[in-house]
Amino acid sequence: MLKDYIYFTIPSLETINEAHELIKPYIHHTPILSSEQLNKIADCTVFFKCENMQKVGAFKSRGAVNAVFSLSPSQLVNGVCTHSSGNHAQALARAASLKGIPSYIVMPENAPKVKVEAVRAYGGIITFCEPTLQARESTIAEVIERTKATEIHPYDNLKVIEGQATAAKEIFEELQDIEIITVPVGGGGLLSGTALATKYFSPKTKVIAAEPKNADDAYQTFVSRKFVPSVKPNTIADGLLTSLGKYSFPIILKYVNQIITVDEESIIEAMKLIYQRLKIIIEPSSAVPFAAVLKNHEIFKNKRVAIILSGGNVDLELLKKIF
Repeated sequence: MLKDYIYFTIPSLETINEAHELIKPYIHHTPILSSEQLNKIADCTVFFKCENMQKVGAFKSRGAVNAVFSLSPSQLVNGVCTHSSGNHAQALARAASLKGIPSYIVMPENAPKVKVEAVRAYGGIITFCEPTLQARESTIAEVIERTKATEIHPYDNLKVIEGQATAAKEIFEELQDIEIITVPVGGGGLLSGTALATKYFSPKTKVIAAEPKNADDAYQTFVSRKFVPSVKPNTIADGLLTSLGKYSFPIILKYVNQIITVDEESIIEAMKLIYQRLKIIIEPSSAVPFAAVLKNHEIFKNKRVAIILSGGNVDLELLKKIF
């Protein structure tokens, strides 16, 4: 259980730049889209960084590739492993395949079918577990004992955080005068990476995270300044079910300006608008930041806002229910 701060060296501007150079051959430089109609609806100028168009359909490719390609030969010899509800699982399986090593993936039994199938397509060897953090951690411990694989945590890994920071870095290299950058928060890998990239590359920009009300442990942690675990989250945003990690926790408390929560109806509304206006596929977790923008005009009105659309791996059966 995470209770207190730990002491570590946070990723620097230099290590984030190095991570970007390392992963560039293996990722997409994703586009940034905008829509006049969505700007009118939101009453601000919104730029959408389309990580749903990233390799494996999510920003997770950035961190997974950086982490795997930073390992020593001795760390690679028995392969890599992780626990993940889907996007990091796919990203790690792909990164491992690029290195020619096995990947062992622990996934909750309720993981979206589309993500399970993608992990298998990238060669990942899946072990299913109950959909709780305790089950994930106990199962991955068993996998490590059996395989001696090197664990690459979905977000509680500094090399992963450095990789995730490169998405925001690309935004600030392409766009000027971004006043607010907003991303979803689950385990905090993307948020902590974004916060560090903002500190180094656009220090005047505010970092605002968005989280489902039905999975608001990061919000509670941020307000209380004490770690609050995720307990029985119940949200359509299946990528945001995990607790903050020992690295993301202190980085977020220090460098993030605000965390906003949104209800399930708002997430679905934002998701529909992005489908209808931008004509792109996103998963529910990606819609959470835009939902926060739509429901908090007093914060975002007339601002230049960047949103990272975290992924596009959505189960088609879910789309039938929503649309």
